[in-house]
Amino acid sequence: MRISSISVPILALAALGLPATQAQAESGSSAHLVGTSTAATGAFTPSGSGDATDEEFMGEPDEADGDAGPPAFPGVISDRSLSNGHGSGSSISVKSGQKAKSNPQLGTSFEGLNLFQQRYARGGNQFTVEPPDQALCVGNGYVLEAVNDVLNVYDKQGSSVLPDNTATNIVSGFPTDVHHAVDLNSFFGYAPAINRSTGVRAQNITDPVCLFDAATQRFFVAVLTLETTPAGALTLENHVDIAVSRTSDPRGTWNIFRFDATHDGTDIGGTGGNVGPYLGDYPHIGADANGIYVTTNAYPWNGSGFAGAQIYALSKAQLAAGAATVSMQHIDTSGTVPLPSDAGATQPGFTVWPAQSPGTGSYELGANGTEYFLSSTAADEATHPVAGTGGNYVSSTVVVWALTNTASLASATPALSLSNKVVPSETYAIPPKAKQPGAGTAPTTDTPQGRCINDTTTSTIAGTGCWRLLFAGEPAHNEVVSTPDSNDTRMQQVTYANGKLWGALDTALNPDNGAQRAGIAWFVVKPTVATGSVTAKMALQGYLGKAGADLTYPAIGVTSSGRGVMAFSYTDATTYLSAGYAAIDALVGTGPISIAAAGKATDDGFTSYKAQVGSPPRTRWGDYGAAAVDGSTVWIASEYVASACDYATWGGRFFGGTTGDNKLGTCAASPGAAGSRTALGNWSTRISQVTP
Repeated sequence: MRISSISVPILALAALGLPATQAQAESGSSAHLVGTSTAATGAFTPSGSGDATDEEFMGEPDEADGDAGPPAFPGVISDRSLSNGHGSGSSISVKSGQKAKSNPQLGTSFEGLNLFQQRYARGGNQFTVEPPDQALCVGNGYVLEAVNDVLNVYDKQGSSVLPDNTATNIVSGFPTDVHHAVDLNSFFGYAPAINRSTGVRAQNITDPVCLFDAATQRFFVAVLTLETTPAGALTLENHVDIAVSRTSDPRGTWNIFRFDATHDGTDIGGTGGNVGPYLGDYPHIGADANGIYVTTNAYPWNGSGFAGAQIYALSKAQLAAGAATVSMQHIDTSGTVPLPSDAGATQPGFTVWPAQSPGTGSYELGANGTEYFLSSTAADEATHPVAGTGGNYVSSTVVVWALTNTASLASATPALSLSNKVVPSETYAIPPKAKQPGAGTAPTTDTPQGRCINDTTTSTIAGTGCWRLLFAGEPAHNEVVSTPDSNDTRMQQVTYANGKLWGALDTALNPDNGAQRAGIAWFVVKPTVATGSVTAKMALQGYLGKAGADLTYPAIGVTSSGRGVMAFSYTDATTYLSAGYAAIDALVGTGPISIAAAGKATDDGFTSYKAQVGSPPRTRWGDYGAAAVDGSTVWIASEYVASACDYATWGGRFFGGTTGDNKLGTCAASPGAAGSRTALGNWSTRISQVTP
């Protein structure tokens, strides 16, 4: 038998409504067609015992989310409009309360992409990555999901429709089953993330997002791509890549477009000129009748602070047609929100999330075509963009944005106008960490990686003490079960449907006026555009939470009739991290908490442990879920822990056993079989169809 141990060198991861303001788009921007691709694995050298490198973690820029983050809000946010109810399909029980007008029915529900598939796609020439960052889009009978950093396409029953690549996916000498998953480097036409036979690194892809546009019958997948040297150092050049299917069948050929994000941002220090380069972080995608819109958060590579959210508007028709050059307008939102901040009388937009709309009849056609966006105003990026820190992380406003005259994107001289309106809202603030079962206690044999780091007595093929399988030098043996990250207060997925904007974000919450937990603040806003300027009023808002529980990373999808579903991750003292959902509508609000799939174990990822990422660790979760509307149904995707694995099975042959995988910690029955996890993590995703 062939057994390869791993020795891991640690790498750094990674109150009043005021008048609207306007910004004009820059001219002369464009995106370029750079090639074609298919959802198929590219060339690679199989990884195995002869690998030149055993690096496990992807080196990523720290920026705003690379450290422990700011402290949770110390005050009280009461549940004056908290929606509660009785959960169905799970052991979760919450008190009776208001219910949405719809009674959502859970249909097809299946495990989506997981960490095993991420790590061992393309012959194992991948990294251990968390969090997954989920993209989800549905159309023409297909369900497409992408995460950091793999992609799959399913039918509506959950079977992959991509070619079975098991026979050619050789890892450590064996064909390895990754359920047909294809790495994103292959999909976008790049070399393997890391060539483990030589150690050469290729482009670093992150933050996938996608949508299916019913009007053009095209799938769109966008990512942020960071250029690297062969040795793995970031060059600071970064760009957004957009893959566009040539037909409504995502199994066929895709066109790949690219535009640069390196020099797009504002001179936040006021020293003159555009003092980049910048990182175009956290891209998200939306669409109206005329355009595809990608937004990013620009951070300076060579200093502190925040350089504003960036909006890129591209001609949808040109993208769908595969034009060699696509008209694009770039807008920097810095200095456009009329609120006080350390930058003066205005502040930049932060995570200005573009709206997606269901079907073909939900777009805003006023003002010659309008795309809406939502953003929040509690983060340092919004309130203290120059200093980069110093805020109190609490707010009672959201910002509605309108990009008008989008029909001009089809012309030779597009002329777009961006306006915004600050809308008073319920209070929201940065939430505490989520508490999973056992949080703060020593890992048991059901949390195998944490247990291994603390273990000094088990006999292994590397010597006495399980820690030897993971480290070259002995770490401290004082790890505990973690408290997963609950995100900050940035806006999450935005939908424009039935004439309203729908959005949600993570907040501190005191359910039933009890102890503070992580919860969700949601907003339904009625926007109006006239003469190129936006006005808006809050139609309905509220909180979703439960005493003793944490709800994180919401994503809302709404049908054209105005019935919606909100997805999120759920955990409490006895419930492992699970995929949850609730109905939402514009008359009553949210319905009861339900569970699409219950978690089976504690989160056991490498970002949970001091020995892996330094002290304090920050257990990465999220960074976002997803929702996609398909006719009268809403498809949702959330991160959860799909499988349990005991210590002996995790160690397998590395503990002297005679069965199991030749790769540590996969919990697979044999070499090449599909595993439920990897040595360094156990995240998975859940895809569910819900009829609201």
